[in-house]
Amino acid sequence: MMNTQQVWNTFKGDLHRFIKFKVNDTSVADDILKDVFIKIHSNLDHLKDEKKLSSWVYQLTRNTIIDYYRKKQLLFKDVEGMENQFFIEDSPEDERYCKECVRPFILELPEDYKDAILKITYENISQKEYAEKNGLAYSTVKSRVQRGRDQLKKSFETCCVDNQGDNECCSDRN
Repeated sequence: MMNTQQVWNTFKGDLHRFIKFKVNDTSVADDILKDVFIKIHSNLDHLKDEKKLSSWVYQLTRNTIIDYYRKKQLLFKDVEGMENQFFIEDSPEDERYCKECVRPFILELPEDYKDAILKITYENISQKEYAEKNGLAYSTVKSRVQRGRDQLKKSFETCCVDNQGDNECCSDRN
């Protein structure tokens, strides 16, 4: 079984890049990386199968990033693909939290975009199915969803990103 120093030597570079990609801030990434390795050091002896070390380390990292966003009540800068950004193996509760964080922004969209994104995101209807149910061309639905996502991104940036590019949430939108 590896010790904490060996895990550090093996994973620190990749984890730091992974975290920095998720939070877009080097100093925050450094802090999160330290928190992750404190958790690894504290819990490494609980890992029963060394073959699962990598997935365990990345799951700890994803959960620590989620904790960071929850603690700071931050919103994601980019909505496209955001719901799946962290939820590879996470709980339905985490996914619900993310969706509810985004919902107030969606409700501010023009009706065509709002309806398409709500049905596709919250009712799990495919874009093709949505097009058929509403008598629209598939390309029209794809355009509406993309334009809606672009408007959501602008809303997030207006609300949640300050002049230095740091996230600052105006979370009282509900």
